[in-house]
This record gives sequence, C-alpha cells and structure tokens, in this order.
Amino acid sequence: MKMKIVLLGVLFMAFVSCNEKSGSIAVTDQDLHNAVDAVTNIMIHDIFSPPVASRIFAYPNIAAYEIVALHNSDYVSLAGQVNGLEPIPEPSPKDSINYQLAALIAHMDLSKKLIFSEEKMDVLRDSLYTTWQNQNTSVFESSKTYGLQVAEHVAAWMNKDNYAQTRTMPKFTVDSDNPERWQPTPPAYMDGIEPHWSKIRPFVIDSSEQFKPVPPPPFSMEEDSDFYKELKEVYDISNEITAKGDDSEEIKIAQFWDCNPYVSVTRGHLMFATKKITPGAHWIGIAKIASKKTNADFDKTLYAYTKTSIAIADAFISCWDEKYRSNLIRPETLINEHIDDSWKPVLQTPPFPEYTSGHSVVSGAAAIALTDIFGDNFSFDDDTEVPYGLPIRSFSSFNAAADEAAISRMYGGIHYRAAVEVGVEQGRKLGKFVMKKLNMTHSDTPVVSN
Repeated sequence: MKMKIVLLGVLFMAFVSCNEKSGSIAVTDQDLHNAVDAVTNIMIHDIFSPPVASRIFAYPNIAAYEIVALHNSDYVSLAGQVNGLEPIPEPSPKDSINYQLAALIAHMDLSKKLIFSEEKMDVLRDSLYTTWQNQNTSVFESSKTYGLQVAEHVAAWMNKDNYAQTRTMPKFTVDSDNPERWQPTPPAYMDGIEPHWSKIRPFVIDSSEQFKPVPPPPFSMEEDSDFYKELKEVYDISNEITAKGDDSEEIKIAQFWDCNPYVSVTRGHLMFATKKITPGAHWIGIAKIASKKTNADFDKTLYAYTKTSIAIADAFISCWDEKYRSNLIRPETLINEHIDDSWKPVLQTPPFPEYTSGHSVVSGAAAIALTDIFGDNFSFDDDTEVPYGLPIRSFSSFNAAADEAAISRMYGGIHYRAAVEVGVEQGRKLGKFVMKKLNMTHSDTPVVSN
C-alpha cells in the first residue's frame, strides 16, 4: 500500500512538472512601445494636462530603467542622480529574474497608479500576463514579484514630489483689473491649469527657477512699442496665412503641432472636448520613431524613453514657473479688445498664461535629449499625428523639428514671437544641463551641439 502511495506521488509530481510551463520568455522593444502607446491613449481618453502628462511618462520609465540598469552593465542607475531617488532593492534570487519582463511589469503597474481609467491598462496587462505565464510560470512569477516591488519603491519616491499637495492648493486668481495679466480665453474660458506646477520636485534641475528666461517685452499698447509690434505681428501673420486657405504650409505646421488636449467644440448648446495628445506625448512619439529606425533593443529603447521623458518633465516645471510669474495676457484677448473683435486664432488658445511657450520649451529640451541619444542630423519621418488625422512630416534633425514646433505657435495665433524664440532657447539650455548632469551609460559620449 505504501509503495502505491509513493508511486502515485511520484507520478503526480511528474505530471505537474511536465505541465508547468518552463520555456523562455522573450520581451521585445515592441512590447515596450505597446505599453507606452497604451499609456498615451489612456491619457488622451482621461484628458490630462500637458504638465501632468509629463509626470505620467517619467516615473514608469524610471522604474523600468532602474531594473534594466541593475542587470545591464552598459547602463547606470539614476539613484543619486535624480533628486531623491534611492537605489532599488536587489532581487532574490537573481538567477530567477527576467529583467526586461520585470521592467515592463513595473512600468505597467506604476502607469496604472498614475491614470484614471485603470481598467484600460488592465486589458493590456492581463493579456501579457497570460502569455508570459504560459511560457514559463516560475520565471513569470519571480519577475512579477520583483517588478511590483520596484514599482512600489519608485511610487514611494514619487509620492514625495509634492504633486498631492498641489491638488489642494487654491485655484489661480485672475487679475481682471490689470490689462497685461492673463485672462481666460474662449470658447470655454477655463481656469488657468496647474498654477502651482513650479512646486513639483524637479528630476534633475536644481529648482524651477534655474532657467528663468529674460522677461517678455514690457507691456504697452503704444503702436511704436516692442510689445505692440509683436501683438500686431501675430494678427498680421494670422490674416496672411488664413488668406492662403487651409492648404497653406503655415496652417499645416500649426495643426501638426497643436497637441492641445483642451480643444473645446461648440455645436448648438452642446460643448465637448476633442481629444489630442500633449506636446510631451508628441516627443515621446518621436523617441519611439528614432528607436525603431535604429533597431534599438528593449534596453536602448527604454533608455531613450527615460532620458527624453526626464528632460520633458523638467522642461514643464521650468516653463510653468515662468508662465505664472510673468502671467502675460494672450494675443487673442488683446486683438479682440483693441484691433479686431471678430478675429480668431488658427488654433484654440490653451488655458494658461502666454510666456514662455510650453511647446517651445519642451521641444527645445526634448530635441537636445534625443540628439544626445541618437546624434545630430538624425533625419526622420514624424507619423505621430497620423492617428489624429494629420499627415506625416519629415525633418532633418530633432532640432529642426523643435524649431518648427516653436514657430507653429505663432502661426497658430496663440503666442508672441518672444515666447517662442526665448522659449525654445530656454528648453535647449535646460536640456543641455540635464544631459550634462545625467550619466546613464558607461560608453556614450554626449553629442549635443553647442
């Protein structure tokens, strides 16, 4: 009887062993692209502001990157390099971990903590979990446990960045008695978004004021003043390009770089928002394009996403610091009051102060980061906006794309010249500082142009 029991036990263990999945799990760069794309699409659905969206990109990338850097000797941990980040815990046992798998699990878990529509992230996660578990149960479970552990570690650091505190700070107060201060703009006349974003802990820059730009031209409605000349320039350019029709190159440029998640559409008594990516998401899309063009593997792709998203996040902190300091009125308000009450900009004016241009600052910083990773004169076809009904545009370099993104805001009628020209340089200066401070690889030599 005892022999039968022993034999049955042996047969059962053999059965379990044969049925336990023990193949290899291959995690590719495309899996990472799919996860980032999923987060982008969810952010469009949830309508996150551009600054908040930059935070949602940065933290999951950092969590995943830290796992890869622990395993791949080509990459260096960000612990001690970005503000307040401590080293992630070591896995135990190390030989049971698939590091790319753990990295992607950490990325998805932290992304889920940062969005509203969690169930949409669950669809991707559950599908991948099923696939991985069927390929190798033990490696999947070990990697999952470690990935979630790192996600919690990074989440604890993330939760100290002052974001939660800014949610309870007062709304921005409009100074309606001061003619040079920002006023809400049509059609929705929304409150100024994220007036306290400068209080968010930066990733690499020393403070939100570190790259404080020169002030805009002094406000004056005298026709010979620099400020009025810039105002009139916006009006004249807008009239010139709209006279050419919707097929004008300037209108195509303005529309391509619009990236405004707050566009309101009025039909009768109904007002609703059209959904678009943010400027940061557009540049994350360019990072994807560059990674795919160079056949970057999972680790190199994650490195590109992480470095670019850090530069973008700090650029928003720097830009928003200036926006609510200078608190400058938008062209649309002054043109309607003093020049032409029926004038409308090509693009809908976003709901926050004018100076400096957020697109310009963020594009300048992102272009420097991508140049540092992939080199100068890196030509690419930008299909980021194709899902939103816009055609591909081609660029000879990341900096050429940043220059076009900046001037697009003048073509769109929503920024003065100083905001775009000073803004893109503000972003480039910040980007160069971030690239100099971050040591993420052992072998790379910075290729940032002076």
